[in-house]
Amino acid sequence: MFDLLRDPVAFVPFAMLIGLFVGSFLNVVIHRLPKMMEREWISQAAELRGEPAPETERFNLAAPRSRCPHCGHLISALENIPVVSYLILRGRCRHCSAPIGSRYPIVELLTALLSGYAAWHFGFGLAAAGALIFLWAMIALAFIDLDTQLLPDDLTLPLLWLGLAFNLAGVYTDLPSAVVGAMAGYLTLWSVYWLFKLATGKEGMGFGDFKLLAAIGAWLGWQTLPLTILLSSLVGAAVGISLIAFARHGRNVPIPFGPYLAAAGVIALFWGETITQRYLGAF
Repeated sequence: MFDLLRDPVAFVPFAMLIGLFVGSFLNVVIHRLPKMMEREWISQAAELRGEPAPETERFNLAAPRSRCPHCGHLISALENIPVVSYLILRGRCRHCSAPIGSRYPIVELLTALLSGYAAWHFGFGLAAAGALIFLWAMIALAFIDLDTQLLPDDLTLPLLWLGLAFNLAGVYTDLPSAVVGAMAGYLTLWSVYWLFKLATGKEGMGFGDFKLLAAIGAWLGWQTLPLTILLSSLVGAAVGISLIAFARHGRNVPIPFGPYLAAAGVIALFWGETITQRYLGAF
């Protein structure tokens, strides 16, 4: 089995297939993890007030079964095949014909494509395995932040420690660079946060952004942080200005920064060293 997967002709389609099913699971994570966090906060608040925790239906990543939000129809296994079921059902619930959001197949396809590219880029081995974990986490965090402006510690902190663990073997960078990357990633945005707050009295970003950049630094080393910050800032600024200019997005309405950090982290994973060398070579 492993000998077969060493061939890119087999490994790339295999990674894409796995990516499709992981993408389906990521849709569950994106939808349910913020709700799980909210329930936990409500329970903790009730405990602090000395009140019993509210009784609610068991709710986690495994239960209850997925269902149509419009009619409550339970989604069967045949209706939950990544992308295929969406196309067969023509993007509608089989029971009530309510539209199914296009987000679901988009996340599945994005996960599959990035997984296949990671398999082709790194080849069979530890680097590809780590890249898949990194990419899947970036996708989940980006879409959760888009929906809720939250970057859950349940994802960012394990991601940070996994980056350091992979780099114990020097998979993406040496361990000192990974440790410095985690420290510098956190402290850079932490400093920006406090400078902005002292200057304006407002919070310019959330603490989750610090942790996400720290995780990227732990995986890819401190050398990729300037590129990551530059790319995410440029794209974030361009999108923010476009929203204000063309979509009547209020200037005081916050724009999540996590998706731009995640996208920049993905670019740095695949092409960070090449971009940095070419940029430095120009001078």
